[in-house]
Amino acid sequence: MTRRISRRPYQFTFTAIFFVSVSNLFLQRTALAGVGEIEEDHIREISLLLSDNPAGFGLSISERRTWDGLAKKDSFKRIISEAQQLLEQAIPEQPDELYLDFSRTGNRTRWQRVSGRRRGRVRTFVLAECLENKGRFVPAFEKIVRELCSERTWVMPAHDGNLTNFHGKSVDIDLGSSGLAWSLATADYLLADKLNPETRRLLRDNLDRRIFQPYRDMVSGKREKNWWMTGTNNWNAVCLASVTGSALAVIDSPEDRALFIAAAEHYSKNFLEGFTDDGYCSEGLGYWNYGFGYYIMLSEMIYQATDGKVDLLQDAKVKQAAAFGSRIEIINGVYPAFADCSIRAEPGSQLMYFISRRFGLGLRNWEQIDPVSAGGSLYESMMYSFPNSASRSQPAQNASEGPGIRSWFENAGILICRPAANSASSLAVALKGGHNNEHHNHNDVGSFVVVLGDKPLLLDPNGEVYTARTFSGRRYESNVLNSFGHPVPLVAGKLQRTGRQAKGQIVRHDFTEDTDTLLLDISSAYDVPELEKLQRKFVYSRKGSGSLTVTDEIAFSKPNDFGTALITFDKWRQLSDSSVEIRDQNKALRIDIEVTGADFEIKPETIKEDLSGGRLPARLGINLTKPVLRAVINLTIKTVK
Repeated sequence: MTRRISRRPYQFTFTAIFFVSVSNLFLQRTALAGVGEIEEDHIREISLLLSDNPAGFGLSISERRTWDGLAKKDSFKRIISEAQQLLEQAIPEQPDELYLDFSRTGNRTRWQRVSGRRRGRVRTFVLAECLENKGRFVPAFEKIVRELCSERTWVMPAHDGNLTNFHGKSVDIDLGSSGLAWSLATADYLLADKLNPETRRLLRDNLDRRIFQPYRDMVSGKREKNWWMTGTNNWNAVCLASVTGSALAVIDSPEDRALFIAAAEHYSKNFLEGFTDDGYCSEGLGYWNYGFGYYIMLSEMIYQATDGKVDLLQDAKVKQAAAFGSRIEIINGVYPAFADCSIRAEPGSQLMYFISRRFGLGLRNWEQIDPVSAGGSLYESMMYSFPNSASRSQPAQNASEGPGIRSWFENAGILICRPAANSASSLAVALKGGHNNEHHNHNDVGSFVVVLGDKPLLLDPNGEVYTARTFSGRRYESNVLNSFGHPVPLVAGKLQRTGRQAKGQIVRHDFTEDTDTLLLDISSAYDVPELEKLQRKFVYSRKGSGSLTVTDEIAFSKPNDFGTALITFDKWRQLSDSSVEIRDQNKALRIDIEVTGADFEIKPETIKEDLSGGRLPARLGINLTKPVLRAVINLTIKTVK
């Protein structure tokens, strides 16, 4: 099949001996990243690799042959008309009251909607001017630069809860401020002398005040580091890429630029620590697109600036993390919505193109796309629309047939089971062990997703619309973030607890061509003193039309309540006292329920939370009708013929 573009990341002469010594030095240092201070000698070594002049992604507006060629691409043809429409529209106002909205109400959306429209003008006007080259979009760009530079802070209100940036008491760096900086720095690089010197001076002064100087002070120890510098989630990669990309695009001094590269080498190791050794990203696919996508852009910016002599992608763990996008697919372009991830999430096609070519993975479905696109941020568009280390790489000689019948992330306790090629079955599953202190964590130890064809009929319903509650001590009040919104047990009336100690301990796994079995001890996820045993066993069969059985075995020291659940967005009906059907048009699953130890009842409830898709999932509780000492609940899930 043909993949579509997903919308939503110098030449020098040295001796061969010096090339090898620098490469070896880099590999030695990456093993120590995150320990100690950045050495001045290393910064000087990097500075020798850099051009006298800064450069960002892409080529300046003066390179007319290249830009005239881009103007003929379908993705770029609409840019000039979009810019023309913006010329007729006033810049959206962003008063202080709008910034304060989050601190007063917890609403993130209202400010972000207006800010996105303001900041989006940068990309549109710059691309339009580069494509047309008549000077008519420059005044509009310079006007939005003046507007943006007059803002109290570039930090997003959701990341300035105490309003220290708003009131000028601190100048921190966040996702929003660093991303805007990279866009403006890229614009400066592309338009260069077409801009009024006063505009360039204003722009660079703001970059230095809001980004470069605070970052230098953090790196040197003159002030406390922002948490993301040593953090292990997407923030680390996104902010490092944006700060470093901004510096490489506009800072004149090679020695100063070298500091930013050395710091990126050093602190980006923390991002990789957020992945398990086998490449699992607990933040979910959506944040893998975001965080790892920026890590790729960070790596490529440094690679281009050093003519390939500093290559962050040489770290062995990077290839494991890169493979996550293809290995996590359940079947037919459906991916599990684990953590704060949309059920519609899919890997970014440009990112997958880059990964496949750069690592020689041979993912032919992704490599056949055209990565050239005006979509995304200005710097992202420039990276993928101009030659890069991936587009210059030769395609793998052997095309990959995909991840095969299973993907097993043993370190994370995640198993994806698929039917064999040319099978009569179209039933595939994602099974989750993990723990309850993952990045963008949901309390979901033991969760599962069942896909029939291209439809996830039983699933994790994904995350909620973000508010102040989402990232606070009240996070697990949400019934889609706590275990109530997942197909996992309810034990003695209690939901799962939060924390690293609440985990799915792998008791046994047994994989064959026909059957995959995974047995988890999930008792630690429940703070129930009387709980003596709680094991969940998954058995996935590839025989016939396929099936999944989910068996929960419970034991208490004294009688307690017990039950489990199914989660779906689709229509369901009870076929009998012990069977349920989940249906979407012409696709349907039958779930047969067998219980020993007590009778049971099916209790349907609508989970009333604000989800990004607007739909409300149903929770079908399968509850024992009396307290038990021991019980077994067995669910057999099959295709309805």
